Amino acid sequence: MNLWIVGAIIGLVSGITSGLLGVGGGIVMVPAFIYVLNKDAKVAVATSLAVIIPSAIVGVWKHSQQKLIDWPLVLSVFVMAIVGAYFGAALNHQLSSSAVQRIFGVMMVLLGIKMALFK
Repeated sequence: MNLWIVGAIIGLVSGITSGLLGVGGGIVMVPAFIYVLNKDAKVAVATSLAVIIPSAIVGVWKHSQQKLIDWPLVLSVFVMAIVGAYFGAALNHQLSSSAVQRIFGVMMVLLGIKMALFK
């Protein structure tokens, strides 16, 4: 199937889950890039981050119109999130692609279990 068509489908699903649930980049795009487009795990992570920026801007704009964003919480989190992203990207560079893929899978399973079974 054409890269542009598959990419558009992945983007649409990711955008919907991002706007609806606050997730999408990692949870939808990374596995889709790895398993549908046969991309390396490190490339999938980095590429999803590049796509997240414009989709997050649109999601923030729409949620902001509805007065749903807790701006004090944003301010309390964003500086260290930037620092964490820097160190996370550096760690990604040091790990093998299979290690990145396994860590991603374990995190998704653990968080999924926690969210599905506990408040």
